[in-house]
Amino acid sequence: MTAHNLSVRVKRVRTRHLPVLALAAAIAGCAAGPEFRAPVLPDGKGFRAEALPESTVSAQAPTGDAQRFLQDAAVPDRWWTTFGSDELDRRVERALAHSPTVASAQAALRQAQEGVNAARGSLLPSVDATAGVTRGNQNSPTGSAFTLNNVGVNVGYTLDLFGGVRRGVEAQAAQADFQQYQLQGTYLSLAGNVTTASVREAALRGQIVATEEVVKLYEEQLKLVETQHEIGAKSLGDVLAIRAQVAAARAQLPDLRQQLAQTRNQLATYLGQFPSETELAALELDGMQLPREVPVSLPSTVARQRPDVRAAEAELHRATAAVGVATANLYPQITLNASLGSQAAEAGDLFSSGSKAWGIGANLLQPLFHGGSLRAQKRAAEAGLDKAAADYQQTLLTAFQNVADALRALELGAENLKAQAEAESAASSSLDLVRGQYRDGAASYLQVLDATRQYQQARIGLIQARAARLADTAALYAALGGGRLAEPATAAAVAANESN
Repeated sequence: MTAHNLSVRVKRVRTRHLPVLALAAAIAGCAAGPEFRAPVLPDGKGFRAEALPESTVSAQAPTGDAQRFLQDAAVPDRWWTTFGSDELDRRVERALAHSPTVASAQAALRQAQEGVNAARGSLLPSVDATAGVTRGNQNSPTGSAFTLNNVGVNVGYTLDLFGGVRRGVEAQAAQADFQQYQLQGTYLSLAGNVTTASVREAALRGQIVATEEVVKLYEEQLKLVETQHEIGAKSLGDVLAIRAQVAAARAQLPDLRQQLAQTRNQLATYLGQFPSETELAALELDGMQLPREVPVSLPSTVARQRPDVRAAEAELHRATAAVGVATANLYPQITLNASLGSQAAEAGDLFSSGSKAWGIGANLLQPLFHGGSLRAQKRAAEAGLDKAAADYQQTLLTAFQNVADALRALELGAENLKAQAEAESAASSSLDLVRGQYRDGAASYLQVLDATRQYQQARIGLIQARAARLADTAALYAALGGGRLAEPATAAAVAANESN
């Protein structure tokens, strides 16, 4: 074939493929599969059927202030500082800085972000340098051996005609967004755990002090009864009864102290320390204040603020992109490749004018028969999308349930504290009255024991009610999303913009 004929043939081939190339260029602007759309946010203004009161009830007791609900208000970024405890602030800040859980979530985010970078590399041509030396001989009468030296550059590029590569980048970017919200969720849960554990520590300390005081009361009564028994004024049965009460009260202390030790060990773990290395200042209930104003964000704000909801949305985005990847795999794939290099028998002649070699080509891959696996993969991806949509809806429902539960807990917790404060005051007055009557001979010792037991129960109940109000407030902060999170440009959004 002459050079002229070859030139004519090449021109005819190029002319014949112009419509195909034009169609490919048009398709390249699109991507297979559904486009992701953020879920429609709820437009309601409440989290329950009945209206929320303006504030809770108040009680004549520490931590008994009425809490006012601020509608449509934002949660403070560092919400734990509203409890007014420097020790609590130090604990939370240390946990956020040193917890291995945070370090793990941060590493997972970096890993996902590098996965995005790696996926984006598929959108660009690949360029590889090659070099080699071949020693051999030809099937000839002389059987002479020869050496062939070669160096070159190979360039390859896959036309993303149906957007499969771009959908893959989008899916990887959505995964990075998921890890980003997982990290934010780790911060939120860690701050909440440290706060509630600190409240539990303070409550246990209060219960231990109250129980020790009751033990002292029983011991004083025991001494009095033993003295009266010695002079014959009281029977041995009275002595044995009070001794049993003293032993029963003392028996409560080891369990409370064990719970306190376990709580402090748990706090050490949250702070990223070994229990043997942790030195925590004692935290008392009187050292914490109840926030008098608590925010109640809009449902739409909660949906855009809670890390678990945002993570579920990112997973929905990833599942949507996965359908696009599976859809694109059903269509043809075209790969372009080119090479430029030099071949010579002597290494010194590699770059001489007569040693140059080049090549250019294109490969078309059209799936014909894969045993139905490609379409099965697409159906599997569509089922995964349905699952992600259902999971998002369930996560959103659970988030609103958490807020509704926390709001109800604040209301009823305030009422419980008021009732416990009244019970503790009445029990204290009753104990003083019965003890006076006993000294005057107007009351039996069984009445004294019963009044003391009621006072102990009321005192511990008051401590628990105070701690519950603090913990329920922290639970509301966490349920609302723990502060208005920054809205950086997510990896999926960046990937989507770059593909358009």
